[in-house]
Amino acid sequence: MDEVGSKNPIVKLMADVVSAYVSNNPVPANELPSLIDQIYQSLALLRSDFSTQTAVEPLKPAVPIRKSVTPDFLISLESGKKFKSLKRHLRASYGLSPDEYRAKWNLPSDYPMVAPNYAVSRSLLAKKFGLGLKPQEAKKSAAKKQSRAKRS
Repeated sequence: MDEVGSKNPIVKLMADVVSAYVSNNPVPANELPSLIDQIYQSLALLRSDFSTQTAVEPLKPAVPIRKSVTPDFLISLESGKKFKSLKRHLRASYGLSPDEYRAKWNLPSDYPMVAPNYAVSRSLLAKKFGLGLKPQEAKKSAAKKQSRAKRS
């Protein structure tokens, strides 16, 4: 059974379904072959329907990829909505990580997840607070700011 099941995944699924059904429901021995046949036919039909559906539907983004990045916002290819940052939207609405999103839409690895102007403003804000500096450098820059403030 293992050898056959490894060649045909439907046989493995069929065996699991039949086993679960028989363990929870009384089935006469003479009806077992017809039960197995019915379950196998149903699974085979589901598999063929699924494979034809997935092959027919190509992905179409909500907006053209070239127009999805603007200086002030990014447009989601999934929904067509404008965002300054896509990461949270993708995770909350679609369960996608940035890498999964890029792979789904065949985007380059450097495709931004944050609008360019927003990234610049956040960077300036972080530098203003001394983020990203070693503790000694942060103290020096804070001392310079205090001395400038005293002069004013």
